[in-house]
Amino acid sequence: MDSFGHVNNTTFFTYLEEARVDLLFVHAGDAAAREQLSSGIVVARHEIDYKAQLVFRPEPVPVDVWVSRLGTSSFTLRYEMADDGGPVYVEASTVMVPFDVTEGRPRRVSDTERAALEPFIEST
Repeated sequence: MDSFGHVNNTTFFTYLEEARVDLLFVHAGDAAAREQLSSGIVVARHEIDYKAQLVFRPEPVPVDVWVSRLGTSSFTLRYEMADDGGPVYVEASTVMVPFDVTEGRPRRVSDTERAALEPFIEST
């Protein structure tokens, strides 16, 4: 909490990171896909819109996360943080880029990663 009595804006990035890690490294694909994703992926961009203040509480804050775009060399995750039937606290997006740590440069989304992410693409 900050001096205004609500969750500080930077804390929301931590909440979003926890949701992103859960999606990519727990739920996406099989062990091989999760290993490939965890071998190198970087955040290229964050956008966040604060919709309502969130005050401290002991209960978890629900965060929905899904893939809104799956390109050849990056993908975008979208988030909505809201209580069921309650206010939307945050809407956000993160552009992720697979990264070759050894070469020190971006790489393409592999077929394995694509297959792991496709089930999370938002339906239109």
